[in-house]
Amino acid sequence: MNIDLILDLMQQEYGPRRWQPAQDPVSELIFTILSQNTSDTNSKRAYKSLVDKFSDWETVAVAGADQIARSIKTGGLAEVKARRIKHILEEINKRRGYLDLGFLGELPLYEAKSWLRQLPGVGPKTAACVLLFSLGRPALPVDTHVFRVANRLGLIDSKTSPERAHDLLEAMIPSEDVYRFHVYMVEHGRRVCKSQRPRCSLCVLRETCHFYREDNLKCQK
Repeated sequence: MNIDLILDLMQQEYGPRRWQPAQDPVSELIFTILSQNTSDTNSKRAYKSLVDKFSDWETVAVAGADQIARSIKTGGLAEVKARRIKHILEEINKRRGYLDLGFLGELPLYEAKSWLRQLPGVGPKTAACVLLFSLGRPALPVDTHVFRVANRLGLIDSKTSPERAHDLLEAMIPSEDVYRFHVYMVEHGRRVCKSQRPRCSLCVLRETCHFYREDNLKCQK
């Protein structure tokens, strides 16, 4: 599967997607933690509640885990995420002396990923989200949509671990295209290439899709 072809077809279908600076890296990290194992709506609600309750991340860092949990209860797994957020902020303070992750923009990408992944509860997807969305680094988050669409297209196989998928897919995508590849795959996974009932008849990628070809072959037997 030609990556340039995928990107061209996705752009024709969904329009151009260009990276724009989001929130600062610490805020992006906390937001990503809150988004784990919950819906976008609930995670956004929990994040807003958290920032409304506390004046800044320094205040969150010294708050009790129970206080944090009460402020994020709408997002689910509040007690687990509250402890994780508190530990993360404490660890950043311990290692840096202040709550700022802007320096990650200057490190080689693999070092920036490694630094983030040493924080409690931060895996490859969370680290990539912080680096891509906040700092514009070419780190590719592989969520369930990206993994599913990439697998069906034949870019990775079903035996590939999610962690390995980050490295494999990121290596395929030109650095300048990582952001739009990610957002296109997520959008396509939500709208068309659904988990249970993929809408193949509406898919602009179907003619070069392994999943579509194999499904048609089965129907012809």
